[in-house]
Amino acid sequence: MDVIELSKGLDTIWVVLTAAMILLMEGGFALLEAGFVRQKNAVSIIMKVFVDIAFGALVFYFFGFALMYGQDAGGIIGTTGFLINGDLSHIKLNITHETFWLFQCAFVIAVISIVSGAVAERINFRAYILLTIAMTGFIYPLAGHWVWSSSGFLGKLGMIDFAGSAVIHALGGFSALAAAIFIGPRIGKFSPDGKANIVPPSNLPLASVGAFILWFGWFGFNAGSTLSATNGSIGHIAITTMLSAAAGGATCILFTMFRYKKADPPMVINGSLAGLVGITAGCAFVSDIAAIGVGAVSGIAMVLVTEWLERRQIDDPVGAFAVHGVSGSIGTIAVGLFALPELTEGVGKGYYGLFYGGGFNLLGIQVLGLVIVSLWGFALTWGALWLIRKIMPVRVSKDEELIGLDVGIHGVPAYSQEHDFLDYDRLKNSK
Repeated sequence: MDVIELSKGLDTIWVVLTAAMILLMEGGFALLEAGFVRQKNAVSIIMKVFVDIAFGALVFYFFGFALMYGQDAGGIIGTTGFLINGDLSHIKLNITHETFWLFQCAFVIAVISIVSGAVAERINFRAYILLTIAMTGFIYPLAGHWVWSSSGFLGKLGMIDFAGSAVIHALGGFSALAAAIFIGPRIGKFSPDGKANIVPPSNLPLASVGAFILWFGWFGFNAGSTLSATNGSIGHIAITTMLSAAAGGATCILFTMFRYKKADPPMVINGSLAGLVGITAGCAFVSDIAAIGVGAVSGIAMVLVTEWLERRQIDDPVGAFAVHGVSGSIGTIAVGLFALPELTEGVGKGYYGLFYGGGFNLLGIQVLGLVIVSLWGFALTWGALWLIRKIMPVRVSKDEELIGLDVGIHGVPAYSQEHDFLDYDRLKNSK
C-alpha cells in the first residue's frame, strides 16, 4: 500500500466515523425534544425522528444529493448524481462519492430534525412526512448548492460557511419559524389576554442527556467537515467548538440567574446548543477567544429571542428558532467579523474578517448569503405547508391534541402504568 492509498483509507475511515457521530445526534434530538415536550407526546417525537432518518436518507439518495452536488446549472441547481450516478467528476475529493454522500446525508437529516421540534405536539404525522420530503429533497439541497457546491452563486461570491451555521441552522431555524407560525400554538399555551402559560417539560434529565449527545456529535459535525483525517485544523476546530458551547452554557447560567433570580435549566441546555450552532460556520477560521465571544452572544440572544417569541404568541416548544435560526445567523455574520487572514487563505476569495483589517467584503457577502438562505427556508417551508394543506390537514384534531399524539396518532403511550401483559381480545371486547 502506497502513501496515496493509505491517505484515502484514513480519510474514508474519518469521514464514515464522523458521519456516524452526526447520525447519533438524531438520538440527541429525540431525547432532547422528548424531554422538553409533555409526556403524552414523547412517542410522537421519536416517530418524527425516524421519519427524518428513513425518508430523509431515501429522498436524498434518489434526488436531493443530485440537486445539491450535481453538475451546476446557472449557479442555482445540480443536474447530475441521481442515485449517486452520472457525471460527478467535478467533485474532487480524496474519498469516494459514496462516502461523501453518507456524510452529506447525515447533514440533511439534521436539518429537518430542527423543524420537527418547532411543530411538536400538534402536527399531523402524514403532513410531516410530506414536509420532510420537501425539505430533504428540495429546500435544503438547493440552498446547499448555492453555498457549498463548486459552482454555486453564493460560494462563488466568497461566502464562508464551514459546517453550516447558515446552510443548516439558519435555514432550518427559519423553516422552523415558518412552520410554527403556520400551524399555530398548542391549545392552552396562550391565555385569551395573550399571556404565555408555562408548559412544564416532561423529563429534563432526559433532555439534558439529549443535549450532551448533540454536543458529542457536534465534534463530528464540525471537525468531520474537513473530510480529511490528516487536515491540520482538526484540533483547532475541536477547541473552538468546545469553547463556544461552554461559553453559551456558562453565559446562560449567569444571565438567567440575573434575569430570573435562578439558573433556568431549559435555557442553559439551549444556551450550550446555541453556542454550538453559532460556531459552526467559523470553527475553522476564528480564534479561540472569538469562539468564546460567539458562544456567549449566541446564548444571550437565545434567551431574549425565546422571550420575544412568547410575547408574539409564537409557540416553539423546544426553542428551535431561538437556538438554530438566531444563533446560526450570529455565527454566519461572526465569520465576516472575526475570520483570521492566516486561516482563510485559499478559502473562498481569500476575504477575511473586518476586525482584522479585511474590510467589509466578507461581512457583506456573509450578510447577503444569510438573508437569501433564511428567506428561502422561511418562504419555501410556508409554501410547502400551504400545498400540503390542500391535500390533508396539517394539524391534528382538537381531540387528538388534547389526548396526546402518542395515543391519538400512534396508538401507544410512552410510559405505561401496566406492569403485566395485556389481553388484547378482552380489551377489544370491553369497548
